[in-house]
Amino acid sequence: MSFCNRQHPWFLRLLQAMAVCCLWAAGAAGATTTITTHWREARPGDVPAEILREAAARPLPSFDPENLQILPNAPSGTWVVVRTLPPWTTEERVLSVRHPGLGAVSLYDENRLIATTSLDDFGPPLHGHGRLIFNIPASIPASRPLLLKFEASAAPPGAVTIKLSSWPDYLRDDGSWMVFATGCFAVMMTMALMALCFTLILRDMTFGWYAAYLICYALIQGLRSGFVYHPLELQGLAGMADALGAAATALSVSFAALFMLRFAKVDEYVPLLRIPVLGFAVVMPVLIVLRATGVELLAGMAQLLLQPLVLLGALLFVIAAAIAASRGSRYAWFFLVGWTPLLVLTALCGAQQQGMLASAPWLPDAAIAAGAFEAIVLSIGLSDRALTIRHDRDRARELADSDPLTGLLNRRAWTEAAQTVLEQGLARPVAVLFFDLDHFKELNDMHGHASGDRALVAVAAALRHELRPSDLLGRYGGEEFVALLQGVDKENAMQIATRLCRRVHRLEVHIGSAEVLLTVSIGVAMRTPSDGVQSLVERADTAMYSAKLSGRNRAVCAGHGPVLVKRNDAKAAQ
Repeated sequence: MSFCNRQHPWFLRLLQAMAVCCLWAAGAAGATTTITTHWREARPGDVPAEILREAAARPLPSFDPENLQILPNAPSGTWVVVRTLPPWTTEERVLSVRHPGLGAVSLYDENRLIATTSLDDFGPPLHGHGRLIFNIPASIPASRPLLLKFEASAAPPGAVTIKLSSWPDYLRDDGSWMVFATGCFAVMMTMALMALCFTLILRDMTFGWYAAYLICYALIQGLRSGFVYHPLELQGLAGMADALGAAATALSVSFAALFMLRFAKVDEYVPLLRIPVLGFAVVMPVLIVLRATGVELLAGMAQLLLQPLVLLGALLFVIAAAIAASRGSRYAWFFLVGWTPLLVLTALCGAQQQGMLASAPWLPDAAIAAGAFEAIVLSIGLSDRALTIRHDRDRARELADSDPLTGLLNRRAWTEAAQTVLEQGLARPVAVLFFDLDHFKELNDMHGHASGDRALVAVAAALRHELRPSDLLGRYGGEEFVALLQGVDKENAMQIATRLCRRVHRLEVHIGSAEVLLTVSIGVAMRTPSDGVQSLVERADTAMYSAKLSGRNRAVCAGHGPVLVKRNDAKAAQ
């Protein structure tokens, strides 16, 4: 982590800012009415009025309603008696239950059932956001105890907190949580969408595995908090939270494994851990299949193994990323910074489900914030990866299009570029110049191929300097060059070709004796309506051979009339 402190202090600042926002949002609440809570397991034949009389006659086990409490998942449910301490109010109040799990909760007033609701309930009762709420009308005196019944559920019970607030206080608290949760889920889904776009654009499944992982994690937190039910109103998910949550948990580990293998380059930096990490990508979906078989033994085994394997896999990913980072994997650092807080919070939330850390009811909300933080950090890393991939591809394309010796366009790239110009129509005249160095074979034979290469580089530089940036200049092969000029007529094309002949002659590259210098013969062809790239180059090539036959070191224009020749002897060059 010393690397992060030295090189990436903004990571730490971002982590601190996210933690402060999480604690503020999770802990921001209005003033609440002080209450006491007692509980006992429900038994068959229980009557609410009798439970209240029993609670008044003898003390029942109590718990702090502001701290997380795991109530026993008894076969008949669990009763909770809620008493309001004075001073009492006469206004309507809201009784809210946070993190109730997937079971239903009923509210009684003596013998009367006031309401029954659950996180995935879409019936008439009031719906909270991330909690169950009950409206306590003003007709029920604040001095009268209330009775909650947590119904038995096949799913594990939640670690609950209970609060009694006025409506203004509740709405303020609810608004804070909605802003916080909506922002976190929006960040996760936005980053997932961005990753999917990169997957399609770059055709790199690293981004696809990351998007799939983010979607699974957002679904897990949305189910646990009830966000997918209210406010999203996804009624189709009602009753599916247990199976869907387990499947999303297993798949999130699988997708995280596949993502981390490619993103942190485990194959390259930690090859010994490749198989264990890949094993989690395979084993976790198998657990889903075992749960779906309906065979009690297999489903029970899958349920028993799920959470331990999730924590073990997360720990393995951190170890693999830490080793890869220490060995030079740049992106492993992004993975560590994003993943480690999430791992810590997952472990702490798991400990809460076992009855520990009851005084930290904000931890489940912190897990949502950690998901958003991880999405931001890893998306920054993925963006950096996308830029690197784009740069590498551009560089590869540049190398593929360039002549390695002169840096000009090679024959293929020049032909493609010229074809694009010709496809623009006949609005502007186009000229093609075909160059061939004179006596170049003698230069190679007398001074060696290294001297010939230096001559080619010098000629290419001279031609590039004389031509416009918009002119297409390329090496056609050997000592041959080709240029396409737009917006020039025949006369201008010949003037340019003559100037280029003189420019090459002034390089003073000696062929053999001191009196013989390197020159160039140039053929010029003007585009006609029937010309394509091939025919245009062939006519320029033919004109170049006419220049050779006419004495070299000159330019010749191919046309329908007489061949034009402009000499460029040594005297003119001087």
